[in-house]
This record gives sequence, C-alpha cells and structure tokens, in this order.
Amino acid sequence: MRQIDALIAGGGSGTPSARLGDIFNPSTGQVQARVGFSSSVDLDRAAAAARAAQPAWAATNPQRRARVMFRFRELLEVHMQELAELLASEHGKVVADAKGDLLRGLEVIEFSCGIAHALKGEYTQGAGPGIDVYSMRQPIGVVAGITPFNFPAMIPMWMFGPAIATGNAFILKPSERDPSVPVRLAELMLEAGLPAGILQVVHGDKEMVDAILDHPDIGAVSFVGSSDIAHYVYNRGVANGKRVQAMGGAKNHGIVMPDADLDQVVNDLTGAAFGSAGERCMALPVVVPVGEDTANRLREKLIPAIAALRVGVSTDPDAHYGPVVNAAHKARVEGWIQTGVDEGAELVVDGRGLILQGHEQGFFVGPTLFDHVTTGMRAYREEIFGPVLQIVRAPDFETALELPSKHQYGNGVAIFTRNGHAAREFAARVNVGMVGINVPIPVPVAYHSFGGWKRSGFGDHNQYGMEGVRFWTKVKTVTQRWPDGGAGDSAFIIPTMA
Repeated sequence: MRQIDALIAGGGSGTPSARLGDIFNPSTGQVQARVGFSSSVDLDRAAAAARAAQPAWAATNPQRRARVMFRFRELLEVHMQELAELLASEHGKVVADAKGDLLRGLEVIEFSCGIAHALKGEYTQGAGPGIDVYSMRQPIGVVAGITPFNFPAMIPMWMFGPAIATGNAFILKPSERDPSVPVRLAELMLEAGLPAGILQVVHGDKEMVDAILDHPDIGAVSFVGSSDIAHYVYNRGVANGKRVQAMGGAKNHGIVMPDADLDQVVNDLTGAAFGSAGERCMALPVVVPVGEDTANRLREKLIPAIAALRVGVSTDPDAHYGPVVNAAHKARVEGWIQTGVDEGAELVVDGRGLILQGHEQGFFVGPTLFDHVTTGMRAYREEIFGPVLQIVRAPDFETALELPSKHQYGNGVAIFTRNGHAAREFAARVNVGMVGINVPIPVPVAYHSFGGWKRSGFGDHNQYGMEGVRFWTKVKTVTQRWPDGGAGDSAFIIPTMA
C-alpha cells in the first residue's frame, strides 16, 4: 500500500515511522494509503536543514526569490488536473471544488511573486541635525505552518507563499487525513528551483503539533483549525516566545432582508451552505430571514432547491458535492443533526442515512435543513462543519444584526439586500471580521487578507496579503549620522568612469 513520508532536506524521508495513519478514499470508505508520522528526530533534522539554508535564501534578492514563485506558479498550472484529482481522492470534495482549492492558493502565490514591493521600508531624511532614519523588513528565520484537512492546497499556499517569498525557511505540518497534495506542492517548489531546506514537510498528529510549538529553532507558527485547538496552539506557542497566528472555527450568518432577490439568495445559499459538504470555515450554515413573510417565502424556495442537489463521488462531474472526509466526521455531523432535533428545531430536510449505490461504505451526508432554530440551542452555538443549513428567524434588522455580533465566532457574515443604507449600516456595525454584501462567501482576494474575530482568530495578524507580510517579517529601524569631513576631505572621492 502506498505510504506518504516526510520531505526533509530536499527529498529525504524521515526515520522509519513507528506510527502510521490511515488515508481514506471518502467516496468508497476504503483505506487507500498510509502516512508515516514523523518523529521529534525528524523535526530536529528539518529544523537543522532550515537553519542552515535560510541565511543564504534571505540574502537572495527579492526578485530572484520571486522567480522561483513564478516558476512554481507555472508548474501548478501544468499539474492542475493531477493535483485536483489527488486532492479529491483524499478529501472527498468534487474535482471542480478541488480545482477551486488550488486556484485560491495560486492567487496568493501570484501575490507573493510581487512581494518585493511590499518589503520596502520607510525613510526620513533630516530627522535630526545630519540624522536620517530608515526601516527594513527582515525575515524571522525558521517558521512553521499547521494546516487543516478541508483545504489541503489553498491554506498551505496561504502560509508558505508569503513566508518563503519574504526570506524565511518554512516547515509544513499538513493534516494527516489528506497529506499527499501538500507533499506534492513541496516537490513542485523544489522543481521550481527552491533550495533544499527552505520548504519541508513533516507529518503527525498532536505530538508533532506540540513538538513544533516547543521547538527552540522555530520563531513563528501559523495555524488553521478548530477554535479550541487554535486557542491551545496560540497559548502554547506564545508561552514559548513564538509569534503565532491561529485561525479557528466559524458559524457564519447570512442576513436576508425583505427586499432581497430571493432567487439569487437561494442559489447562493445552496452553494455556500452545502458546497464542499459544508466542510469550510467560510461556509454559510445559518440564514437569518428578517420578518415572517421573508422567512416563509425563503423556506418555500429552499426546499425544492435542496431536493435538486446531487450528492456524488468526488469524480462525478455532475455532483454538487461529495462525501465528508471520514467516518468519524460523518458520525459527528449526523450527531449534531440529532442534537438539533432533540433541542426542538424543526427538521425540514433530513440528510442522514444517505447511501449511494455501489458506494455503500462512502462517507456521505445529504443536505439538511432546519427551521425555527433558536440561539439557545447547542446546534446553533457550535460549528457543525457539514452540509447542514439552519434558519433562524429575526423580526427586524436590529435583531438580525445582533445574532452574528453576539455569537462566539466572528469569522464571516453576509447580508442580502437591495438597500445601500442597510448594507452600509450592517457592514459598519456587525462584530465580525469579514463581511459580504450580496456575496455569500466573503473570502478576501489575495492582496487583502483573511481573518476572523472573537473565537475565530487568535493573534494580531491575518493570513496573506500585507498582513501576511507583516506576520512573517520583523521590522528593524536604523538611525544614522555620518561625520562631515568637509568638501576638501581627501577621503571623499567622486567615482569616475576612468
């Protein structure tokens, strides 16, 4: 059976793995490969290789570093189909979604190609008598990223693109559930000309996470995952003197005003709530219609739209979404559906028990719709991370505004309306980090930045964009004064072409 190993010091795998993790094909429910968990000795080797390679990489001028990114970008496009199929086979998302995963990561690589402009410092001439002051951005050194299963291509590129382009050496620990694409990305970076030791991959579970957070050579750590683990990563990393950004979970709301185009809203909701089986922190699992009439009309349109959704294997080109990642997650999602029922929400569409002929062991969950969900329900307060949409009815705009503002998570939110004043007021007042106005999944483009508030994000910097540049670099400020030897000083010689 195929085994996925670490990529250390340009291609050498780690020590023989004492522990192995199963990699499933979610469409069939069968184990298709195994990943060898790296040891602390492997991490020490990777850190040593990174420490040895990083100074020369940092001394390489930014344009030359960018050329590696340009070549990597070209290789990504050449290998797009291969990578998408590999990603889909381990995660379960359909191939079209897998390509979207890759393309959103590619956009951050493209931003990183122009990062030389973002590294320019500030300069003040004459800050004092004969004194000039200037600043420069320098890389941190050896840094690391810990990434989740739901975007095994995009989120690693969100991290290692800006980190490497700014002159750092990067150690990646991807999810043990779907590690093949992250390793393949690192191989393509080497093919693009990246020196050995600048991007390495180690594998594992909590033991490796703790080893990264405790390692004295690693100066900064970026994390994306659940909020409880994000909080843990942030606290442990900061206690060890590291710079940490830790992005957590979400419970994003979509506010539907009475004047919204409901046909467009329903189209947006079916993609935002159920696409990628709901396994994304920017999914839209809660819809908040304002007014009973709006709620009733929206529900009437949602039911047939949900019935028309096709759930299929990851290779089905006609499927709207595929299976969830593994059996444990399928059981977790279905457990939350039962919790919603037990708490008194109205189960309008039940996605449990979905079986595809010929794929009876696959990890499928059908689209599920709840109505009359209330804020006191645990199924509302917690992140389900599956194809479950909840309707929370609000009598007015102010109540609708309070729902996402008071929720423990503050990742993303959307409002659907034709009223510019309502949209402007909502965007200004809502206590959430990313806002969409008639945009259901407001993930910012690569030259802005991604990050939520409250329990959706820990740390002072967001992902990618200029926030990413600031996270992966440190500012050095120089104050200088040159002694005046006089115009006749023989040491002052104007060079000539002679």
